[in-house]
Amino acid sequence: HMSSQTLKGSNLTTVRGINERLILHLIREQGELTKADTTRLTGLSPNAISVIFRALEEDNLLLRGQPIRGRIGQPSVPMRLNPNARYYLGFKIGRRTFELALVNFTGTILAEAKDTHKYPTPENTLEFVTKSLPSLLLTAGKSPEQISAFNVAMPFELWSWSADFDAPEHEMAAWRDFDLKSQLSQRTQWPVTVHNDGNAACRAELIFGPPVEARDFIYFFVGAFIGGGIVLNGAVFPGRSGNAGGFGPMRVPDNNGADRLVDHASLVVLEHLVAQRDQGLAASLYAEGFDWSLVEPELTVWLTRAGRSLAYAVISALAVIDFEAVMVDGGFPADICKRLVREVQTHLATLDKQGVVCPEIKAGHFNYRAGVLGAAAYQISTEFMIDQNTLLQRSPDALIKK
Repeated sequence: HMSSQTLKGSNLTTVRGINERLILHLIREQGELTKADTTRLTGLSPNAISVIFRALEEDNLLLRGQPIRGRIGQPSVPMRLNPNARYYLGFKIGRRTFELALVNFTGTILAEAKDTHKYPTPENTLEFVTKSLPSLLLTAGKSPEQISAFNVAMPFELWSWSADFDAPEHEMAAWRDFDLKSQLSQRTQWPVTVHNDGNAACRAELIFGPPVEARDFIYFFVGAFIGGGIVLNGAVFPGRSGNAGGFGPMRVPDNNGADRLVDHASLVVLEHLVAQRDQGLAASLYAEGFDWSLVEPELTVWLTRAGRSLAYAVISALAVIDFEAVMVDGGFPADICKRLVREVQTHLATLDKQGVVCPEIKAGHFNYRAGVLGAAAYQISTEFMIDQNTLLQRSPDALIKK
């Protein structure tokens, strides 16, 4: 009987060596590094660094920058990631939107397709993919052989919240027994993965966003529902069920009618407020390019409510782990995101914070595109970065033998 905490290695010879990953990870974080910088940062020998740099360059993962001429000795050459090293397809299934994007190794979207819907069903999901894929590849000018993977980000248990976003229960129930991964694998030629949408959005921020000083932070994503992710030791921590940072059920005190975060800090709440005045307007809320001034005064009312509820959620989360930063992003334009962040800060200033140290609250950088970018980035995080959290993982056998 194995212990439930087992250090795991990998027998795959194709898996990047830990030092190679470390160097790719650091270059991704810093933008570019010379051999001397890397030697200093990693503590590896100059010789080891030279060998790894050469291997990564031969594998087309790194590109040389302009030599920096110093006063003595050889000019040093900064290396950066090759944006065209890999291409990935990211697909986000939202409660109100579909989004498919072809993304390169450094997070640039080369082509994308979007659609809004009343609710996602297995049927309209597959239909969207089949319809959008050919033109997407054409626009990006990529052949199917150039794509490394097809990665999906979606809410887990789509069926369990149908009433909250006005979806017919019997249609949503179809998701229960639907094997999306195998259905997509049958229709496409790439390896398919399926992950939680909140974790994906969090991953986009971590991998493609500007460098974050914090090693541990909370990330909220305000979409039709509220979700998010948790970063521990500089990597997304999915938790045992892949649902860590699913903040929806978090309890929020003293609110009229409902005590869950999802009942206040979700766009579906704003949508319902607007629908009382104008149903067509409420439905257009999820279309990118929508003019948000059209949903005043409801928007201000909702921002106050969402900001207050998020402030409580921040304090609750800080009581569990002393996170060094909090990020808030969502399916709205950057200026709305900034307003929401200000609301959270305002409410935090007035709440009792005894026993917790409140970190800085910042706006995320990807808004609408966080989910689809994070979906695409899955392989980058697992194959080309260091994740200290996975070094200590339960082995599947240990869970089965309990």
